[in-house]
Amino acid sequence: MTAYAHLYGKIFLSGTMKVITGLHIGALSDSMSIGGIDSPVVRDPVTRYPYIPGSSLKGKLRSLLERTEFTRQRNGNVEQYFSRPGGGNVKHRHECTKPECPVCRMFGATSSKQDEGNNLPARLAVRDLHLTRESAEELKGLETGLYMTEWKSENGLDRLTAAANPRQIERVPAGSEFHFELVYTVTDTTQILDDWQNIIEQLRILEDDALGGHGSRGYGQVQFKCEQLVVRTLDTYRNGDDSALILDDFGEEFPLRSHWDQVAGLFANGFASQHV
Repeated sequence: MTAYAHLYGKIFLSGTMKVITGLHIGALSDSMSIGGIDSPVVRDPVTRYPYIPGSSLKGKLRSLLERTEFTRQRNGNVEQYFSRPGGGNVKHRHECTKPECPVCRMFGATSSKQDEGNNLPARLAVRDLHLTRESAEELKGLETGLYMTEWKSENGLDRLTAAANPRQIERVPAGSEFHFELVYTVTDTTQILDDWQNIIEQLRILEDDALGGHGSRGYGQVQFKCEQLVVRTLDTYRNGDDSALILDDFGEEFPLRSHWDQVAGLFANGFASQHV
C-alpha cells in the first residue's frame, strides 16, 4: 500500500539563481529548428524564453544528496545503495522507499515490482525557473544570432587520426538570473530541521559543482541568493491568511539554523500565527 502522510502545512523558499558560467540544459534537437545548433537549450513554448525545468534542479539536488548520504554511511555497499531492480533491469540510483531515508522522503520513491505498492510521495517540489524581468530584457538585446542565448563552438579531436568533430552548443549567457522557488510539504514536524539542513547543504554543494550539461568543461556554475522564506500552516489556509511566518533577512546568506528553529517552533507550538 502507498505510504500516505499527514499534511501540517507548506514551507516556501524563494530567491534568484545567478548563472556564473554559460548554462546548457538541452532540448530535443528535432523539436527545434535552429540552423547550425547541434544542441539547443530548452525554451518556453509560448514566450520562447530559455528556462530551467524544475526537474533539472531537483534531479541534481537528489543526486548530490544520494552521494552525501552514502558517504556518511562510511562502509556502505555501493552496488546495494545505488542499484534499484525493476523489471529485470537495474537503475543506478538510490530508492529504498523507507520513510526514515533522508533521500526517499525528500524526493520521493516508487517501489520495485518485488515490493509493489510501497511508494513514498516527495516532500520537496521544485518550480520551473524563469528569467527575472531584468535579465529577460537584457538578453533580448543580445546580438549573437540567437534569441536571448549564445553560441559555444567546441571541437573534439580524435587522439590517433586528429579528425575534428566540431559542434555548436547553445547556452544561457553568464550573468543571467532566474527566479527559483522550493516548496516543502510538512508531513512530519520532527524532521523539518534535518530535511532543510539537507536542502541547504545540497544548494551549497551545487554552487561548487555544476547544473546542466558539460559541467566538466566549465558550463553550469551557478550561485543562489535566498530572498524569502514563507511558512503556511493549516490555520493559514483555513483562515485565508497570506502566511503564518515570513523571513527575509538573509542578505547574501542562506537561511541559518536560527531561521529553521523558528520555523520548526511554529509547528511545534500548535500553528500559532506570527509575522516577523
